[in-house]
Amino acid sequence: MSFSSRSASNRTTSPLTAPGTTSSEEVVVALRDIALRFGQGAQSVEALWGINLDLTAGDFVCVLGSSGCGKTTLLRVLAGYQAPTSGAVYIDGKVHNAPNAEVGVVFQRPNLLPWLSIADNVGFGPKMQGEPDLARKQRVSHYLDMVGLTDARQRLPHQLSGGMQQRAAIARTLAANPRVVLMDEPFGALDALTRESMQLHLRQIWQQTQKTIFFITHDVEEALILSTRVVVMHAQPGRIVEQIPNPFRDVLDHMSITELRTMPEFIRLRQQMVSAIHSVGSG
Repeated sequence: MSFSSRSASNRTTSPLTAPGTTSSEEVVVALRDIALRFGQGAQSVEALWGINLDLTAGDFVCVLGSSGCGKTTLLRVLAGYQAPTSGAVYIDGKVHNAPNAEVGVVFQRPNLLPWLSIADNVGFGPKMQGEPDLARKQRVSHYLDMVGLTDARQRLPHQLSGGMQQRAAIARTLAANPRVVLMDEPFGALDALTRESMQLHLRQIWQQTQKTIFFITHDVEEALILSTRVVVMHAQPGRIVEQIPNPFRDVLDHMSITELRTMPEFIRLRQQMVSAIHSVGSG
């Protein structure tokens, strides 16, 4: 569906209500009338305006938009790293305004602790949460197996390829058992072949865990490969101009990415999204 964030921001909505969702869908994250302004007076910049968005349980939402449209800023607000000027973020109906274990973040760079083994990196969050040793070891083994890094558990980060490091970063985030996982272009620094492999890995991980994922990307194809829904943002100010359910969400269960790319419907929707990103005056 398409809608204007400026008009949407004027509504009064309970944080427990999910506009556009059915009563059977559990709203995990609700963004209500989010606005963010940097600076004061004539030099101030309106970075975000009128953001209303719901993420339901098991949602995989990809956010598209040109550079500078506020995608990463919105992720920082969701993570609790940046307080909005107005509006609020709710997780399970409670105000979320500071980093906590409910929200895990995977960045473009893995940011693994270089002096710890891969297993110890993955177990770092549960250790800080006070999980007993045996349970923590079992948890680490589970997530290392999920990302295909069991044989690399004793290696240091610099001994792994970029794709393997990013898989370890994803396992580390999941091991802390967050309610929501935020991803800021996690495959942006990878070569094309590794990126495609990582997309398939992540899709399998999401199918296994059914975590609610908020994923930022510049890549329209990546959004269509991964998402249940695509959100398009425009700049000046950063705002949502379109939300598009992904009709290809289950297609990769029975065909390859290469086959998907050749589908006429895929090609048409990809072009529609490219046009939506670059159109002027939307919203």
